[in-house]
Amino acid sequence: MPRTATPLDLWNTTLQMTYLALETQSVMTMRILGMAGLWNVTKSENARMMDEKSPALMESAMNAVTATMNGARPDQILNTAIRPLRAKTRSNSNRLSKRGPKFN
Repeated sequence: MPRTATPLDLWNTTLQMTYLALETQSVMTMRILGMAGLWNVTKSENARMMDEKSPALMESAMNAVTATMNGARPDQILNTAIRPLRAKTRSNSNRLSKRGPKFN
Protein backbone atom coordinates (compact mmCIF):
# COMPACT_ATOMS: atom_id res chain seq x y z
CA MET A 1 0.00 0.00 0.00
CA PRO A 2 1.53 3.35 -1.01
CA ARG A 3 2.12 5.87 1.76
CA THR A 4 0.90 8.76 -0.36
CA ALA A 5 -2.50 9.03 -1.95
CA THR A 6 -2.74 8.75 -5.71
CA PRO A 7 -4.97 11.07 -7.73
CA LEU A 8 -7.41 8.17 -8.09
CA ASP A 9 -7.59 7.80 -4.29
CA LEU A 10 -8.36 11.50 -3.92
CA TRP A 11 -10.94 11.31 -6.71
CA ASN A 12 -12.66 8.42 -4.94
CA THR A 13 -12.75 10.37 -1.66
CA THR A 14 -14.21 13.37 -3.47
CA LEU A 15 -16.89 11.18 -5.03
CA GLN A 16 -17.79 9.65 -1.67
CA MET A 17 -18.16 13.10 -0.09
CA THR A 18 -20.24 14.28 -3.06
CA TYR A 19 -22.54 11.26 -2.85
CA LEU A 20 -22.91 11.84 0.89
CA ALA A 21 -23.87 15.48 0.35
CA LEU A 22 -26.36 14.70 -2.44
CA GLU A 23 -28.01 11.82 -0.58
CA THR A 24 -28.22 13.89 2.60
CA GLN A 25 -29.87 16.75 0.73
CA SER A 26 -32.39 14.47 -0.96
CA VAL A 27 -33.31 12.77 2.33
CA MET A 28 -33.73 16.14 4.05
CA THR A 29 -35.92 17.38 1.21
CA MET A 30 -38.16 14.31 1.26
CA ARG A 31 -38.50 14.43 5.04
CA ILE A 32 -39.36 18.14 5.05
CA LEU A 33 -41.92 17.51 2.31
CA GLY A 34 -43.25 14.66 4.46
CA MET A 35 -43.63 16.99 7.44
CA ALA A 36 -45.53 19.39 5.17
CA GLY A 37 -47.83 16.57 4.05
CA LEU A 38 -46.52 16.55 0.48
CA TRP A 39 -44.50 13.30 0.57
CA ASN A 40 -45.64 9.87 1.75
CA VAL A 41 -43.75 9.07 4.95
CA THR A 42 -44.55 6.83 7.87
CA LYS A 43 -45.71 8.27 11.16
CA SER A 44 -42.47 7.16 12.77
CA GLU A 45 -40.24 9.07 10.31
CA ASN A 46 -39.56 11.99 12.69
CA ALA A 47 -38.49 9.67 15.49
CA ARG A 48 -36.51 7.56 13.04
CA MET A 49 -34.48 10.51 11.80
CA MET A 50 -33.44 11.36 15.36
CA ASP A 51 -32.74 7.78 16.45
CA GLU A 52 -30.46 6.91 13.53
CA LYS A 53 -28.01 9.80 13.89
CA SER A 54 -26.16 8.88 17.08
CA PRO A 55 -25.25 5.29 16.13
CA ALA A 56 -24.12 6.34 12.63
CA LEU A 57 -21.99 9.19 13.96
CA MET A 58 -20.49 6.99 16.67
CA GLU A 59 -19.59 4.30 14.14
CA SER A 60 -18.11 6.96 11.86
CA ALA A 61 -15.97 8.37 14.67
CA MET A 62 -14.80 4.92 15.78
CA ASN A 63 -13.86 4.01 12.20
CA ALA A 64 -11.82 7.21 11.90
CA VAL A 65 -10.06 6.64 15.22
CA THR A 66 -9.26 3.03 14.36
CA ALA A 67 -7.91 3.97 10.92
CA THR A 68 -5.81 6.74 12.46
CA MET A 69 -4.37 4.42 15.09
CA ASN A 70 -3.52 1.91 12.35
CA GLY A 71 -1.53 4.55 10.46
CA ALA A 72 -3.90 5.07 7.53
CA ARG A 73 -3.52 7.97 5.12
CA PRO A 74 -5.86 10.96 5.52
CA ASP A 75 -7.96 9.94 2.50
CA GLN A 76 -8.36 6.43 3.94
CA ILE A 77 -9.38 7.85 7.30
CA LEU A 78 -12.00 10.03 5.66
CA ASN A 79 -13.30 7.14 3.55
CA THR A 80 -13.72 4.91 6.59
CA ALA A 81 -15.51 7.72 8.42
CA ILE A 82 -17.84 8.37 5.48
CA ARG A 83 -18.76 4.69 4.96
CA PRO A 84 -21.38 4.30 7.76
CA LEU A 85 -22.85 7.73 7.01
CA ARG A 86 -23.23 6.87 3.33
CA ALA A 87 -24.81 3.54 4.19
CA LYS A 88 -27.47 5.35 6.20
CA THR A 89 -28.09 8.15 3.71
CA ARG A 90 -28.18 5.69 0.79
CA SER A 91 -30.74 3.45 2.49
CA ASN A 92 -32.87 6.42 3.57
CA SER A 93 -32.76 7.95 0.10
CA ASN A 94 -33.77 4.68 -1.55
CA ARG A 95 -36.54 4.01 0.99
CA LEU A 96 -38.04 7.50 0.89
CA SER A 97 -37.81 7.91 -2.88
CA LYS A 98 -39.89 4.75 -3.34
CA ARG A 99 -42.72 6.24 -1.27
CA GLY A 100 -43.20 9.16 -3.65
CA PRO A 101 -45.23 12.38 -3.46
CA LYS A 102 -48.62 12.57 -1.82
CA PHE A 103 -51.43 13.51 -4.20
CA ASN A 104 -54.52 13.52 -1.94
